[in-house]
Amino acid sequence: MLDKQKLDNQYGLISIIMPCFNAEHYLYETIKCVLSQTYANLELLIVDDGSTDSSRSILSELLKLDHRLIVFYQQNSGPYPARNLALQHAKGDFIAFLDADDYWASDCLEKLYRALVGTNADLSYCGWQNVVENGQDGPPHLPPAYEQGNIHEAFLKSCPWPIHAALTRRSIVSKLEGFSTRCFSAMDYDFWIRLSAVTQHIVRVPEVLAFYRWHDYGQISSVKWRQVLDAWRVRKDFAEQHAELIKHLDLSILNELINGPLRKQAFEAFWTRDFVSAQKLFRTLIKNGFWRLADLKYLMPALLPLSIYRRLVLVLENK
Repeated sequence: MLDKQKLDNQYGLISIIMPCFNAEHYLYETIKCVLSQTYANLELLIVDDGSTDSSRSILSELLKLDHRLIVFYQQNSGPYPARNLALQHAKGDFIAFLDADDYWASDCLEKLYRALVGTNADLSYCGWQNVVENGQDGPPHLPPAYEQGNIHEAFLKSCPWPIHAALTRRSIVSKLEGFSTRCFSAMDYDFWIRLSAVTQHIVRVPEVLAFYRWHDYGQISSVKWRQVLDAWRVRKDFAEQHAELIKHLDLSILNELINGPLRKQAFEAFWTRDFVSAQKLFRTLIKNGFWRLADLKYLMPALLPLSIYRRLVLVLENK
């Protein structure tokens, strides 16, 4: 454990950014997990995003207990404007993100900080686990050591880690000018893939230190097709804006990286009978030209009105 009496002189200030919307069920526990970190030289900036439950009263009480807690309020605008607001007020040289219903191991920040500073990296990241309320938890997940391979190719495949599984330098975040809000359900992915264009000097902490809660208390979610299309647009935008970083990739490989997940998830939606998502994703495939001849028997019916499309598929299925 770090010597807390020497923190102010020897260790950099970490600013933790936390949006909060109707998080009364977990807010106290999440804040406690931050304030009890073994790395104590931190500030926790919370933006209440127009909560209508008891979150505000919880924050008011906790403000009296620890000077490291700072709270801002805004009308409900979403987590990404909330994070951007907090970033404007952050004083630390290092930035971490944590949502109001997730949590860290008690030594998460210490281990991320030691790895980052010890290697003079710009970002450190760790493993995570999905914690399912009233269900079976997901398996612990350790991401690959991205720094040992082609970071851009790896990040085009998928979002490398959740928002709370990394620590980065403030200077890098400033270069990104915060979070974009153009693809709402994929903005974490957008943030990290844009960061990879700014720096590739990252380091992995091969431990599970971050925990993501799955629950039913107003958790932010998006319909399948919106999630898929937002992530697809993030990949497309990155490839168009940073062509020099991926020019070594064969065009067929690049095309598969950008469009392959769209095709795969379109068929997943079809086979699970999510007709709304299947129709929208198939239509995007047709428009984008990323399809195979064998796909046409699935794609062409998607051009019909939704009610007819659904009925036709079910009829053919029962024949």
